[in-house]
Amino acid sequence: MKLNIVLVEPEIPQNTGNIARTCAITGAKLHLVQPLGFRIDDKTIKRAGLDYWDKLEIEEHISFEKFLEKYKPEENNMFFATTKGKTKYTDIDYSKMDEVFVLYGKETKGLPEWILEKYLNTKTIRIPMLPTLRSLNLSNSVAIITYEILRQHNFEDLQEISTYFD
Repeated sequence: MKLNIVLVEPEIPQNTGNIARTCAITGAKLHLVQPLGFRIDDKTIKRAGLDYWDKLEIEEHISFEKFLEKYKPEENNMFFATTKGKTKYTDIDYSKMDEVFVLYGKETKGLPEWILEKYLNTKTIRIPMLPTLRSLNLSNSVAIITYEILRQHNFEDLQEISTYFD
């Protein structure tokens, strides 16, 4: 199974660094959609991703429109993570999908409204939370949904027993 994590115009380098580390450790491909709120060689993003950058498959896109031209939502198992989503992320059966794309918007605004309006009833997913607060941290949201998708694939290719300290 191929998992693609897509960050649309991320703004905070530490979040992107943490997400890069999650992608590296799970084998997910990271897509970064410009404009970015930082330089990719920024020391803050490097520090958050630790020494995992060379173990990461990463693809950059010059715009959201170019990304959507290359990877069409109608032709791919593509989900838009948003607090406005109609479906809980756990209600999707990812287990029969060979490839999955999960898109996340910028920290301050989320995904563009036009994309949510277009796919609100068919491709948006959400993490349940209390209605009195805005949202979870972006890197936490990515980790939660990533591990649900991997769980449904029985953590294929991932080591379940640690040999790190053996």
